[in-house]
Amino acid sequence: MSKENGYSAQNITVLKGLEAVRMRPGMYIGTTGIDGLHHLVFEVVDNSIDEAMQGFCTNILVVLEGNDVVRVEDNGRGIPIDIHPTEKVSALELVMTKLHAGGKFDKKSYKVSGGLHGVGVSVVNALSEWCEAYVHIDGKIHHQRYKAGIAEGSAREIGTSGLPYAYSPNKQGTVIRWKADPSVFETTTHNFDALSNRLRELAFLNKGLKITIRDERLSTPKTHDFMFQGGVKSFVEYLNENKTVLYKEPVYLEGSRDDGAGGQVEVEIAIQYNDGFNEIMFSFVNDINTREGGTHLVGFKSALTRTLNEFLKKSKHAKKLDETLSGDDVREGLTAVLSVKVPNPQFEGQTKGKLGNSEVKGIIESFVNEQLELYFDQHPDVINNILEKSVLAAKARIAARQARDATRRKNAMDSAGLPGKLADCSEKDPAKCELFIVEGDSAGGSAKGGRDRRTQAILPLWGKMLNVEKQRIEKVITNDKLQPIIASIGAGCGNEFDVSKIRYHKIIIMADADVDGSHIRTLLLTFFYRYMTPLIEKGHVYLAMPPLYKVSYDKKSFYAYDDAEKDRILGESGKNEEKISVQRYKGLGEMNPDQLCDTTMDPGKRNIIQVHLDDTVEAERIFTTLMGEVVQPRREFIEENALLVSNLDV
Repeated sequence: MSKENGYSAQNITVLKGLEAVRMRPGMYIGTTGIDGLHHLVFEVVDNSIDEAMQGFCTNILVVLEGNDVVRVEDNGRGIPIDIHPTEKVSALELVMTKLHAGGKFDKKSYKVSGGLHGVGVSVVNALSEWCEAYVHIDGKIHHQRYKAGIAEGSAREIGTSGLPYAYSPNKQGTVIRWKADPSVFETTTHNFDALSNRLRELAFLNKGLKITIRDERLSTPKTHDFMFQGGVKSFVEYLNENKTVLYKEPVYLEGSRDDGAGGQVEVEIAIQYNDGFNEIMFSFVNDINTREGGTHLVGFKSALTRTLNEFLKKSKHAKKLDETLSGDDVREGLTAVLSVKVPNPQFEGQTKGKLGNSEVKGIIESFVNEQLELYFDQHPDVINNILEKSVLAAKARIAARQARDATRRKNAMDSAGLPGKLADCSEKDPAKCELFIVEGDSAGGSAKGGRDRRTQAILPLWGKMLNVEKQRIEKVITNDKLQPIIASIGAGCGNEFDVSKIRYHKIIIMADADVDGSHIRTLLLTFFYRYMTPLIEKGHVYLAMPPLYKVSYDKKSFYAYDDAEKDRILGESGKNEEKISVQRYKGLGEMNPDQLCDTTMDPGKRNIIQVHLDDTVEAERIFTTLMGEVVQPRREFIEENALLVSNLDV
């Protein structure tokens, strides 16, 4: 029967070695885009970090060489190069070419590590066009080279001549050098800033460890050195740098607890409140950023809420509030970094986004309850400031709930529940729908005339937008400029936002190419980042790129999106200037519907930029700098970046 239908044992494929990684790279690194490319760097760096956590490494160097080559050096113990007793190849070849091979499994070489699956460096090797390892042990250098994950020969001792990095007689550790395979990745060009931000994060999480990144692709190499003696305390101070804090020194908690299985869970926490309304919280397990949280974060949040409610009962603030404080109340204006080291962490998948160890919740909860109570007893001014802010947050929450109820009642009386200015599309599948948020009624009119009514909806904005960075949630959801946006997207706002309910999978901000348009884009991005974060995280937010110029000659029209493109078109025209017409668009309203469609709205012709949230730490700092209350950091930012916009004709 199986042969008759064409399905038999011959159709069963057995992937050997690292073939599975090359065939399904997304299973191991999440994506073959820029994030996956950077994931290779972090897998190698994580191995060096594991050496640092055991006390054997003090320096890590990441170098971006020319031709998309990356090199990572550390001064750890070096990958062993002796022959494995059962596999009969060097330990170096084993860890570089075999999945689930490494020193993270026996609980002897590494009591705590982030790379516990044993697939990290072998996956890097598998997804590289070529890779090579240099191991410095006892004054000797051992080298092995690989192509697409396959060793080109055995590991062998080499001399010092021709090394692609600086050598010193006392050098110790491992050097991994590779070139990502362009047939696997969408791009093989690394982003220096994105890598720098993650390496800075790792330096915060490892006191005293020096991490250096150098970009040698530039004619004058660019270098960043990161080393922080304060650990996560320094991290919180960095995050709150441009904010007004309620007390000077972050609350710093450090200690360890028995995990019940013979190991120790190490805990390091820093918290500091500012006078803002946003919660900034980062959690890490064995230096891995657990973006999706997990049991450690649940335990911390639970303990913080419980502790503050216990202190509220004994404080003068108790009579100001009829309800207990909620988790949202106690985390308003909170900046916190939680770092735990777990001997046997259970992550969800290779990308390690969420911790699943059930025992860790109780360990963290007990630790935080005990340590916070002790700290607040010794620092009454600190707890008083925190409680005062938390009570105000609770009152605002109650007011916001009442505002939501009023809005829902209003929408219930309106059969559509959609704003009157919204020109909706007829398509009901969100994946096929686009919402253009357009600056002004004039541009809105052109956009409505040039849109595809089946899939493109238009929402014109008018008046001055609210800067949500300076407002609580109840002011946001009742704002007459933001209400139409919230209603049109249809997925709620703030903690109630549900990205699965959005009515459009593309939210496109279409503003004029001038200073006012840039301001509107920034205000809208701030709103989406603060109150609809998953909208950006899931890649639903875009920026339209309308042209700056229309160049006409010989009864033909060409559109230029910047000065360089305009000059190119003029150069290709071959005409005298008097025979060429150049129109500078000051606003979208100057374009007729056909022009707006052809240049900015037609999916087959337009340029739009997808907004990514690559680094939440830097995103937080930039939004605070540009939109926060403190003026001086904003002035410095503008002065530092003035050259980037010096050629804009506004």
